[in-house]
Amino acid sequence: MKRIFAFALMFVIVLSAIPVYAAVQVKTLKVHFIDVGQGASQLIIGSSGKTILIDAGNNSEEKTIVNYLKKQKIKKIDILIGTHPDADHVGGMDAVVSNFAIGKIYMPKVVSTTKTYEDVLTAIKKKNLKVTTAKAGLTLDWEKDATIKMIAPVGTYDDSNEMSAVIKLTYGSTSFLFMGDAESKSENDIIKSKENIKSDVLLVGHHGSNSSTSQKFLNAVNPKHAVIQVGNNSYGHPTNEIIKRLTDKKTKIYRNDKQGTIIFTTDGKKITTSQAEWKSNVVTTKPTVSQTPKTTPKPSEKPQQDNVVYANCTAVREAGKAPIRKGDPGYSTKLDRDGDGVACE
Repeated sequence: MKRIFAFALMFVIVLSAIPVYAAVQVKTLKVHFIDVGQGASQLIIGSSGKTILIDAGNNSEEKTIVNYLKKQKIKKIDILIGTHPDADHVGGMDAVVSNFAIGKIYMPKVVSTTKTYEDVLTAIKKKNLKVTTAKAGLTLDWEKDATIKMIAPVGTYDDSNEMSAVIKLTYGSTSFLFMGDAESKSENDIIKSKENIKSDVLLVGHHGSNSSTSQKFLNAVNPKHAVIQVGNNSYGHPTNEIIKRLTDKKTKIYRNDKQGTIIFTTDGKKITTSQAEWKSNVVTTKPTVSQTPKTTPKPSEKPQQDNVVYANCTAVREAGKAPIRKGDPGYSTKLDRDGDGVACE
């Protein structure tokens, strides 16, 4: 009798252990920084399989985006975010809307007359979808175990880059900050808003341009990892100044142009990457004053030629003239915020 009782007790113990094992299965969240050349696109897949797509690269990359999503066996984009109307961010978005079921769509309130942006709005209208205005202060309804907050645009800006939707994702004790093409004005306003922007992973703003990732902002974010979505370009992205700034902080750098698509996986405690960090050869010691002298234009030099005047960089982009360099018609120091001789980059 004692043996039978002991056997029965052991059987009960074994059975009770099975659901306990199932309960400790670790759930993970993945963030894909998709290689779309000189553009940007990020896919987030939550612990239960829900999805967010932020931007969709250029028109020329729409097949890349659609095929990549299908390869991940995705049938629905639960949240679609167009950070701002620039073609290298929303060019492939019309193809995404046409090929997948779409939940909510967020885009900032920016006026743009480009054919690319018109195609996106037409695709949205065809499926009877609505666009919710992207702005600071929104918390998006997504996975129960993750928090998605929109922390910019804080205000209204003339430049479409500054109007970029900025998103912070928190999963457990890990966090990601997606900057779009937000520049220094937006960065400063985000800091003033007192929002907690400290993040483990930073999508570097504006493809590594000097107009973004100011030292003050970088110090506030203090990332362990930084991703630069960039391809072959004539803009000088990413600039040595930004690479040095990240390197000086001992931030691990990842680049689409050097490493292809980069995937981050987190269980809410640890973050792993599909690629080892990219190593910079930029010297981290401070240059002497004589190394990079800046020339001051002579008073007689005219920065604008042929009487071409642009109100802001949005007008330059809509005219199809971005970027414009010193000496080109329409160039002005007002448009060249980082003073590197290339405006609206």
